[in-house]
Amino acid sequence: MQNRDYVNTDDGVRLFYEKVGDGPRVLVVLNGYYLIDDFKYLASDRTVVFLDLRNRGRSDYITDNSKLTRGIQQDVDDLDAVRQVLRVSSIDLLAHSYAGFVAFLYAKKYPASANRIVAIGPMQPNLSKQYPPELQNNDATLQNFFLSARQLETERASLEPKEFCRRFWSILTRIYVADPAHAKRIHWDRCDLETELNGMKYWMKHLIPSMQSLALTAADFSGAHHPILIVHGRKDRSAPYGGGRDWTAMLPNARLLTIDGAAHAPWIEFPEAVLEPIHTFLNGTFPDSAKDVG
Repeated sequence: MQNRDYVNTDDGVRLFYEKVGDGPRVLVVLNGYYLIDDFKYLASDRTVVFLDLRNRGRSDYITDNSKLTRGIQQDVDDLDAVRQVLRVSSIDLLAHSYAGFVAFLYAKKYPASANRIVAIGPMQPNLSKQYPPELQNNDATLQNFFLSARQLETERASLEPKEFCRRFWSILTRIYVADPAHAKRIHWDRCDLETELNGMKYWMKHLIPSMQSLALTAADFSGAHHPILIVHGRKDRSAPYGGGRDWTAMLPNARLLTIDGAAHAPWIEFPEAVLEPIHTFLNGTFPDSAKDVG
């Protein structure tokens, strides 16, 4: 079974979702618009809801700043609104990149409504923290991306917005993989969607500040004993590997699955090391490859 619909929030914003499968257990995949093809395999024994977060993907494009100012905190409340519309008491979650932050905050605020959580390459809990070289990947590929992005910015005025978006993504994909040959496997750009075409403005003005304003400690998550699997590529340039270790140490019942040789999209570069362990975890057991962080 596959269907598409919207959830209407209290402030009139519509959140798009696509549902695959019909199993009794419900897994919500955050920012599902670019993850559906890779993770719909999980619908073999559950219902998987691929949700586009506020002002992202196929959800409504928002120009009213009053509906954006809460940033990631609004995403947390939106997620519970989706759970209520789905008419289930609790949900499993799968999230990539900053959406992992949303999943952790959801477990903190709505502990009875969350079950098992998978976070792939989550952003670090403290965005200002600097990690030593072995816990971050500030390599030549990342520096070349910044140079190329600055050069592209000088050409913005001469390009149509969609063309600028496509060119930006053509250089951005290179930092998401450790092996440059794998960059062509990433098809996350949605430059035809107004939300994604204007996504950077939303990211810088609302989402980043909302995360920077938090000063999270282990005590904040003392009531969040949900099983949490954190999957992190050791060569991640977008979300430092050290951040994955910090989250694992901070959360009461989390384990870290380290993917050596992978960057920000470990399931694309090493699917055999990522996809089956995620399935094992969602079915009730931490994979043997996931470890505690002391």
